[in-house]
Amino acid sequence: MTNPQPTLVIAANGKTGRRVADQLEARGLPVRRGSRSGVGHDRFDWNDRSTWDTALAGAQAAYVVYSPDLAVPEAPAAISEFTALARRLGVRRLVLLSGRGEEEAQRCERIVQDSGLEWTVVRASWFAQNFDEGAFREFVLAGEVALPASDVREPFVDIGDIAAVAVAALTESGHTGAIYEVTGPRLMTFAEAVADIATAIGREVRYTTIPRAAFQQGLTAAGLPQQQIELLDYLFTTVLDGRNESLADGVERALDRPARDFRDYARDAAEQGAWDVKSPATPRP
Repeated sequence: MTNPQPTLVIAANGKTGRRVADQLEARGLPVRRGSRSGVGHDRFDWNDRSTWDTALAGAQAAYVVYSPDLAVPEAPAAISEFTALARRLGVRRLVLLSGRGEEEAQRCERIVQDSGLEWTVVRASWFAQNFDEGAFREFVLAGEVALPASDVREPFVDIGDIAAVAVAALTESGHTGAIYEVTGPRLMTFAEAVADIATAIGREVRYTTIPRAAFQQGLTAAGLPQQQIELLDYLFTTVLDGRNESLADGVERALDRPARDFRDYARDAAEQGAWDVKSPATPRP
């Protein structure tokens, strides 16, 4: 009996990739973990084309996460070249992580849809885990989350749900050609999300709305690269304009269960020590 072909998981050190790889392995399936550093994994770097062939060779499917985001100008060309290579190397199925409400990301979705491969798109809203595994964690620890978002409501999605939908699409029939918009079950402002976190950890955490210019200045002072500053500015000013103030049923359609609520995420993260002052942040790629 021959061993089944592996699934390539791109950004396997990242928030969703790590969970997708873990869930696949929990099912006893072979996984090829691709990461930019390659430390402990196979090397895959979107900016180094020479790493793509080895990562894709012999794989039967791939979970595709483009870094830093599908909205950046370089993304369509990279996705186009990647999908063409995947087809030449015999990959059969792609699952693309995309951004909800991002017109630029949808250009990349269409490239995958026209690739001639089996495909599924997982179109996600803001990650709940940005508050404990992303940039917002330090704000929570400091007791004040200051962002350029006021009363716009967002259906924060738990990354565990994103990973579960991706794994279903990678391993089961019935998901080919589907676009799953995945959200949480509740619309919330950033202030309401922070209030849920404060309740979960039992200490005060304030939310403050700041002007766009002050946000950009803070990012610059923190030493973030210009591309990352522009991306965050885009997400907070263009995408967070009310276009996503609606719930979607992608989690329920793909998994036949409800999406996880933000309050449950906050409670579990707090119990696991995510916002303990002495706890280290989860590594990010």
